[in-house]
Amino acid sequence: MAKVEFIAPIESEDGVARATELFKAAYGEAPEGVWSSPGRVNLIGEHTDYNAGLCLPIALPHRTYIALKPRTDTTVRVVSDIKPDDIATADLDGLEARGVDGWAAYPVGVAWALREKGFNVRGFDAAFVSCVPLGSGLSSSAAMTCSTALALDDVYGLGYGQSDSGRVTLINAAIKSENEMAGASTGGLDQNASMRCTEGHALLLDCRPELTPLENVSQQPFDLKANKLELLALDTQAPHQLNDGQYAERRSTCEKAAEILGVANLRVTADAIREADDPAKALQDTLDALPDENMKKRVRHVVTEIERVREFVKAFAENDIEEAGRLFNASHDSLAVDYEVTVPELDVAVDVARRNGAYGARMTGGGFGGSIIALVDAGRSEEVAQKIADEFEARGFHAPRALAAYAAPSSSRDA
Repeated sequence: MAKVEFIAPIESEDGVARATELFKAAYGEAPEGVWSSPGRVNLIGEHTDYNAGLCLPIALPHRTYIALKPRTDTTVRVVSDIKPDDIATADLDGLEARGVDGWAAYPVGVAWALREKGFNVRGFDAAFVSCVPLGSGLSSSAAMTCSTALALDDVYGLGYGQSDSGRVTLINAAIKSENEMAGASTGGLDQNASMRCTEGHALLLDCRPELTPLENVSQQPFDLKANKLELLALDTQAPHQLNDGQYAERRSTCEKAAEILGVANLRVTADAIREADDPAKALQDTLDALPDENMKKRVRHVVTEIERVREFVKAFAENDIEEAGRLFNASHDSLAVDYEVTVPELDVAVDVARRNGAYGARMTGGGFGGSIIALVDAGRSEEVAQKIADEFEARGFHAPRALAAYAAPSSSRDA
């Protein structure tokens, strides 16, 4: 049996050096600076962001580094360490949504989105180095768009990157880039996590649109070490696609359900059910008002998942790890049965983790591939990851990759 691969984060000094070296090799000069943004793990609260619900992400120690230099024209050139000899080029002048193909759409789209909002952003040269696994459901795309947004904010003197509330402007540009330029539907959880998480804390993100940036987040302590725990994140390496229509279909179903129920979004429904004298009956009455079984299942997941976020925050604050693990399990089961976004690799990985002593395990991210997380006792991550890898090999799945997840800092300038 092959030993499972653990992906180590790139330390800041090494990330700066590697991004700078790639930039110099590609463009023959030094960058103006190097910035970085983390990937994220969402502890709980999946597919709730676009329903104005609650989410609870942490930033990973695994980051994407961008070395960047502004240009005086509107040309954008980007290169990554995946294909260091392949420089992609685009022109911001006259650029329209979906006007850039491939991965370059993500960073180019950030500049386009800022210009659409009236900011004086011109072209740039950039080089990316990353240790956030691609296609893993750990938000490599948000790490790229958010690092680009922070770099452009800095070099063009926009002044939004230095405060939490200001960063929301950059987050919106990153979201617009992913949704409209890259065509990947996203609700904002990933970008908020990458830009707003703090070290040692989970970000309780309230996605109700009427809230201000000062109202919609709170930092919740997430100290694994104090509880003698580890959070294993395992990339199943099952293909992870959000732009094939499945994510958009789930979102559309939820929006149609809200319209039928006569509410602005399913968060309104979730709150009404929570405040009812008999929440179970209120939930059933809500489901009975919907026209088909598929829509009922989607709504049931969203409503119960929003409540699970609240319960997880309370359980972890009270050091009730058994309850926190139960909520992990309930979340995954709901995503598998009601939201139908898991795949065999995700379900097998979760099952093996549970059978090997995890307090709880669940898929994280949008689903249809990607990663799982498992809450385990300190010192057991490698053992549990190896058990999953052995089962994957026996089933003919791709070999998974693992990483140690803990609450790391948000986007920053590194050089």
